[in-house]
Amino acid sequence: MCVYQMTHKNLLSCLVVVSLVFISACSNQTSDQNSTNNNSSTTKKKVIRIAIGTQDQTINTVTGGAVIREEKLLEKYLPKTGKYENVEYKIEWTSYTSGPPITNKMLANQIDIGMMGDFPLTINVTTFQQKGNGVKSIYIASLAYSPNGAGNAVMVPKNSSINSLTQLKGKQVSVPFGSAAHGMLLRAFRNVGINPDKDVTLISQSPEVGGSSLKTGQIDAHANFVPFGELFPFRGFARKIFDGAETGIPTFHGVLVRSDFAKENPEVVVAYLKALLEANKMFREQPEAMATNIEKWCGVEREVMYMFFGPSGLQQINPTIRQVNFDALKNSVVTLKQLGRLDASVNPEDVTKWADDSYLRQAMKEIGLNYDEVANAKDFVISGEDAQTKEPIKDPKMAAQLWLKGNDKVMNFASIKNMMTMLQKLKAEGKQNQGVVFVHDRNNGWKLLAENSFYVQNGNEISAFLTQKDAQDFAQKSGVKVVDFQGLQQFYAQTQ
Repeated sequence: MCVYQMTHKNLLSCLVVVSLVFISACSNQTSDQNSTNNNSSTTKKKVIRIAIGTQDQTINTVTGGAVIREEKLLEKYLPKTGKYENVEYKIEWTSYTSGPPITNKMLANQIDIGMMGDFPLTINVTTFQQKGNGVKSIYIASLAYSPNGAGNAVMVPKNSSINSLTQLKGKQVSVPFGSAAHGMLLRAFRNVGINPDKDVTLISQSPEVGGSSLKTGQIDAHANFVPFGELFPFRGFARKIFDGAETGIPTFHGVLVRSDFAKENPEVVVAYLKALLEANKMFREQPEAMATNIEKWCGVEREVMYMFFGPSGLQQINPTIRQVNFDALKNSVVTLKQLGRLDASVNPEDVTKWADDSYLRQAMKEIGLNYDEVANAKDFVISGEDAQTKEPIKDPKMAAQLWLKGNDKVMNFASIKNMMTMLQKLKAEGKQNQGVVFVHDRNNGWKLLAENSFYVQNGNEISAFLTQKDAQDFAQKSGVKVVDFQGLQQFYAQTQ
């Protein structure tokens, strides 16, 4: 029998061995855990929220909102390399009926990028200056604009006897208070000698409520912004008596971003602006197709969309930040201060400090565009040849257009006379009243719905006008009469 005797020396040796084994095992386990944690940390994706607030029915925002959203253009340009290699993007889109809710959400850090008109934009930036806790709201790009205020409008019920602003004295007029349309209305009243505080009763109504009031005759007139000045007449219950372009004051919609978001994710902001540039390009190259898509996405009829963004439309699309935009903002500051809706300390000359076009310049650089060339690009106007006679279209102000139901493309005409001839031909084929006719104001080139316009016929030349007064002034020079669209149709029906 063999007996093993444990000596003190043997005991120490065993303890050392056991300790080493234990330490080694623990070390290996810890190493395995660290490796797992490291692998987990390297594979876990960083989430970047991109919250965008737009206004689907305020169609000036569509190239910055609905088109990017529906065509997945932002996803196309988001960075995926470098510090963004292991990033998961959480894109959140929300749509509102006006700018103020977007401002509130931006202040609460629930929206990173927002779109709104010049008046709400002014309130947005100045509110951030007061309540942003060091965070600013930065104006980084422009959307659609009008250099003279086209798009804002004053409307009356379709069968109203009122044809001018002066006839609104003593009447009740509604408008969304604090909007660009509100500023336009106040200036327009003063220009014709009406004191908006004493001579009329002004009430605040949203576009939806104002439209309903026009339908039911509960108000004498309603003023609103894009696109309602064309949308309500197109839907048949209102008639435009004044276009904001008559004030000569520019208006636009712009893109804003929270400064903290832009600082942390500048490449994401650039990606968004690349998407905006592509959306603009799509409208320029295929206006009818994009207008048709917008009707599906936003519920605004394609013909109304085309009135604004088609060739010779009421609005032009230019993403750059220019003097025309600053002029609009200066007017917003002055008007909002007069209304008591803006702090008296806000200086109109400071509006240039609200903008930073460096992100847009970088976006253009990366896709091969020249900022100055885009800024100075010519307006998008009607061109090509006449659908009836094949003659070249030389004067967009004298041109006419016809968009037949079921057709993908608009028919262009060098003159209203040629368009009327085509209408008679279509009538003979049984296609009467199956489309929308556009004409253009002879004095200013604004695109008009033919059925709501006034005409002066002098021989073979037919001129269209937005207002009856402008038509009468022009007719007196030639010794002829003013006719409406129905009268024009009757004349051509008799001569065919």
